[in-house]
Amino acid sequence: MNIVFYAMMTLTGFFAMGMLAAVMLSRSSRATSNRVIAVMNGGENLKVARRAPSELPQKFLKTLHTVRGRLGMSEDPRLTARFVAAGLIGSHYVDIYIAARVLGPIAALIAASFIPWHRVFLMTSGAGICYLLPDIILSRLVKRRRERIRLSIPDSVDLLVICVDAGLGLDQAMLRVGHELGKSHPDIQQEFLRINREQRAGKPRLEAWKSMAERNQLQELDSFVNMLAQTERFGTPIARALSNFGDGVRLKRRQRAEELAAKTTVKIIFPLVLFIFPCIFIVLLGPPGINIARAMSAGHM
Repeated sequence: MNIVFYAMMTLTGFFAMGMLAAVMLSRSSRATSNRVIAVMNGGENLKVARRAPSELPQKFLKTLHTVRGRLGMSEDPRLTARFVAAGLIGSHYVDIYIAARVLGPIAALIAASFIPWHRVFLMTSGAGICYLLPDIILSRLVKRRRERIRLSIPDSVDLLVICVDAGLGLDQAMLRVGHELGKSHPDIQQEFLRINREQRAGKPRLEAWKSMAERNQLQELDSFVNMLAQTERFGTPIARALSNFGDGVRLKRRQRAEELAAKTTVKIIFPLVLFIFPCIFIVLLGPPGINIARAMSAGHM
């Protein structure tokens, strides 16, 4: 027990000293580079201004990014894709995620080391939970955003039909719908505006649509992209195709709601048997049982 405790404390101190050294090195190098830039600009603004409270989060995120780079933790493309699927675009989210998975278990080890009972179990379980918790939260964010996008597809398709019938092209219609759905469906707005930016950057239209489907991994979006691709390839009327697709999506959503409603009759059996039936038995059989017990005790006496 004592050997494990001292080993954990030594490992925690080693990690803390490494993080502190990395932070100090990043601060000194950043201060030196700022002074060199100031001297090259003619000696203006040599005095370092006091940090404003609003700049502290940015400084903290820059420190995390610098420390991650010095420790050799390169960005994983799959992790970045998961953050994009969750709607969190920016490298600082990856920095916070990695910092939470590194510092969380260390903090759990330090906190559990002060508990006198079941110390080893609490240290290992707490470190494991703190290591897995950021990944669980990220998975939940991705799942919730996909569900919001799935629910917003019928409304966006209806608006696309209206815009196309009014004479707009498909690209202009998607841009217009993206601006109109900013308050009600911000997730689908983000996807439509990203498609527009990718096309302006020179990406082909079909590839931009396919990248949207790959980011979100929804069956409805896959069907939507395939429908748009077939419409563009064969030259069929886009308004009629969008209208039929919207009707199909609403029909699928209605069928899914009916399926969930049908499953409730099966799911309610377990709480009914475990919680409701015992209460009913107590209420119905309790008073007669008490009377029978009293009558038997009186007759026995």
